[in-house]
Amino acid sequence: MNVWLVIIAAGVITYAIRLSFILLFGKMNVPVVIQKALRYVPPAVLSAIVFPELLVQENRLNLSLNNARLIAGVLAALIAWRTKSILLTILVGMAALLILQFLGLQ
Repeated sequence: MNVWLVIIAAGVITYAIRLSFILLFGKMNVPVVIQKALRYVPPAVLSAIVFPELLVQENRLNLSLNNARLIAGVLAALIAWRTKSILLTILVGMAALLILQFLGLQ
């Protein structure tokens, strides 16, 4: 029961935070400088989530060719760059990771 209370509380808090920004910025003009700065938030957050998963294994930086996640991530990045297709990028990245792990790479 406590888990559900925590999940519901987290949802309500998240909703309140988002609503507060909508209400705040809905009533005022956001300066152009802030608008330009906010464009960099999604790539920064995505990078902060993805890069540690690709580069760190067992609490160590792993840039070797034995790093299946890194190889699959690079391949997915190339597919994303060339095709601009999110679905194809995810499918190729996941397939590459599964194949590399099946072949014995960590």
